[in-house]
Amino acid sequence: MNISVPRYMFISIAALFSAFHILLAVFTIDQPRAVGPIFVAMAIYGIATIISLLPFGPARMPIPMAAFNFAVVIAITLLVANELDFARPGGAGYSSWYVAASGTLLTITSTRGRHTFAWLGIGFLVVHTIAIVGDVGPAGIFSLGIVGSASWVGVSHLLSVAMAKASKDAQRFALAEREATDWQAAQDAHVHERQFRLGQTSAMALDMLQQIQASEGRLTELQRNECLYLEGAIRDEIRGRKLLNDAVREEVMLARRRGATVTLLDEGGIDDLSDDEFERVLNRLALAIRESNADKIIARTVPEGSDVAVTVVGLRSFADSESVALDQDSLEDDEVDLWLEIPRVPVTP
Repeated sequence: MNISVPRYMFISIAALFSAFHILLAVFTIDQPRAVGPIFVAMAIYGIATIISLLPFGPARMPIPMAAFNFAVVIAITLLVANELDFARPGGAGYSSWYVAASGTLLTITSTRGRHTFAWLGIGFLVVHTIAIVGDVGPAGIFSLGIVGSASWVGVSHLLSVAMAKASKDAQRFALAEREATDWQAAQDAHVHERQFRLGQTSAMALDMLQQIQASEGRLTELQRNECLYLEGAIRDEIRGRKLLNDAVREEVMLARRRGATVTLLDEGGIDDLSDDEFERVLNRLALAIRESNADKIIARTVPEGSDVAVTVVGLRSFADSESVALDQDSLEDDEVDLWLEIPRVPVTP
């Protein structure tokens, strides 16, 4: 439970009220039949109040402390009420300070989240006044101020529930705000990524689109092949993402022009690499593509947590010589021409 007002302010106000009740007990010390029980009641009330107002520990009062406060209410009520003469003219007056003191202690208990113990204390005051203090009777609920104490506990209960609900609502709103912020950031990132890819694609395809427009779509075989290479390069920008730098782009294009099929797949496994590590990994990838004679080259990132950043596989197609000798249709198969694992960190010999 979060208290909206500063805790020291609440403690100061409660301490003043509690001190006022003890002051009333001192000023009316001549009215009880015996002063010994009154001093005992003042002492245990003061101890309970000090313990309840200590600015340490959780805001919600521990159950043993709440039970102790309830026991203190019973004790000071029995100690003080048994020494007062409620039948004398004018009643007990301020000498019945135990009612207001109990109300203050129970209000503190309720404010700190232990409403059940607070209402049990009010119930005890009501029952004690009606059943035991016979000279006062039910009217004592009003004349002794029990209604006022119950009102303070009720207000404290309502405020505590309202503040707890407000705290939960604030937490929900904060969570919703964070989720909305994250969603907005993701949307902005997607928009930025789309704009970047569109701009990059436009820059790559602009020259070929102008050639297509100038020739009214009548392209030579060489131009058609260039369109296919351009399509592959655009696909690399989308699927390859961080697997690309200028060296990789150049080697991939050269490999495609010599007839190889190149596939680059970036699945986010190298996003945590530094710029220098990126350059080392990508330059090694470019070198592997340059040195390979494979017909199919596949480069894929490895998920985080592995010592490997990128795996490169090169496959070479060949015809079954026996099938060719028998003049059968060539049955193509693939054999591994290249297998490379590029580490995240340089391997020292």
